Amino acid sequence: MKLVPDDYKRRTSSTVPFGYEDDGLIEGYLKAIPQELDVLREVAESVYLGEISLGVGVDWLEAETGRSMSKMGLKKYVDKKYGRLGKKS
Repeated sequence: MKLVPDDYKRRTSSTVPFGYEDDGLIEGYLKAIPQELDVLREVAESVYLGEISLGVGVDWLEAETGRSMSKMGLKKYVDKKYGRLGKKS
């Protein structure tokens, strides 16, 4: 049995999620990129609080990380992490 470091996540699809990379060291696992995940959390929180739009959020992500994400991808992340946009209590 292989020991998997804490910053690795099991690969669940053919797509590599934002904030992770396939470094090829441990088959079936993806390595976290902490800088990208930090920016993603900051952007997602700002979108959820209504401080910025999804469009501004995806532009911010690309400017800070060099990786792109679709507006729908960001919306799905925000919905999963904070609850559905527009359904705040």
